[in-house]
Amino acid sequence: MMKPVQKFIPAIFVLFLFGAFVWHGPIAQLSDYHAFADQTILGVIPHAIDVLSNLAFVGVGLFGLSIALSNFPLADRSMSYWAYWSFFVWILVTSLGSAFYHWAPDDQRLFWDRLPIALACASLLAAVRADLVPGMSRRTALLELSIFLGCAIFSVGWWQQTADLRWYLLLQISTLCLIPIWQFVYAAPMRQRRLFGGAIMLYVLAKICECLDHTILLHLGLISGHSLKHILAALAAAWIAWSWRKVHRIT
Repeated sequence: MMKPVQKFIPAIFVLFLFGAFVWHGPIAQLSDYHAFADQTILGVIPHAIDVLSNLAFVGVGLFGLSIALSNFPLADRSMSYWAYWSFFVWILVTSLGSAFYHWAPDDQRLFWDRLPIALACASLLAAVRADLVPGMSRRTALLELSIFLGCAIFSVGWWQQTADLRWYLLLQISTLCLIPIWQFVYAAPMRQRRLFGGAIMLYVLAKICECLDHTILLHLGLISGHSLKHILAALAAAWIAWSWRKVHRIT
């Protein structure tokens, strides 16, 4: 049984994080952000590995949608169904937005890369909450999904208008941290926690590779850190799709 104080932990965490970002002030994008290590040219494709590695998101998005469309009869759709459906749609769109951006990196194109990523994060948060919160109605699940998606659009729009990354970063950090916090608060089965923990670890590894973009290319020679980030992030999403099947016992 949940202890009364436990239900306040997620809200306290979000308020603390929000307060920390307000106190810190605007967070600007690195001045050399668009200077990626991959300078490969393949035919007419510039930055070819960074562009083509987004095909991983195509495969994962289609895999997740195939689960949603073929393994969930109408009567068996859980409160989280539409949020997971939204997650995999935005993973698929991420492949287009990211490829479009990496073809000719600049801030205008970056908007179309970050927007679907933010919407995917928001969808995943809504999906996990709908799975964990006891007695959530379909109407509440859809309302929360709409609110989370609205926050995602705001976070990227705020960055576009002000060059301040705080709320986009808040969304990404919240996605990594709130899921295990919710699983603890609502006493999710340990098997379910391990499944999502694997996806979170893959995404953290993807972010590390992103930070080591040039270093990884220097040592591996064939692929850059940012290209590896695309592949690892796609694997994290694939892990979520696989976990979705496992948790809901889909055949």
